[in-house]
Amino acid sequence: MSETRFEIHAIGTVESPLTDPESAPKQGDEGSPEAWLVFDQGVLDGLDGIRVGDEIIVITWLDRAGRDVLSVHPRGDTARPRQGVFATRSPDRPNPIGLHRVEVAAVEGRRFRVRNLEALDRTPILDVKPVLSEDVSDR
Repeated sequence: MSETRFEIHAIGTVESPLTDPESAPKQGDEGSPEAWLVFDQGVLDGLDGIRVGDEIIVITWLDRAGRDVLSVHPRGDTARPRQGVFATRSPDRPNPIGLHRVEVAAVEGRRFRVRNLEALDRTPILDVKPVLSEDVSDR
């Protein structure tokens, strides 16, 4: 693998009732409970403009994932043939970055309550981006 390194700083963490990777939903729309995104005070200006009802992409670091995994049975189903992790949504991968499309349900200061987030409690948040509509001229 390449020796290029990057330094990334978390901008917040997830607060969720989900603590066990084995019992967590595979995707956010498969029964995830509401969760909170708790942002560091220093990034609050960057969240200006995100409103209740908005859909956003939350980018996380899946800190409990296996980083030495290159192939998996999709969705953990051993009846399915193994595939490379880059052809799946497996959290286990060399760079375990999570992409989560969520809906903002509430904004309370530096805490955003969201729907459809399958990330575990204490998962570091790396970035947030808006889901772009057909008219992207306002973003």
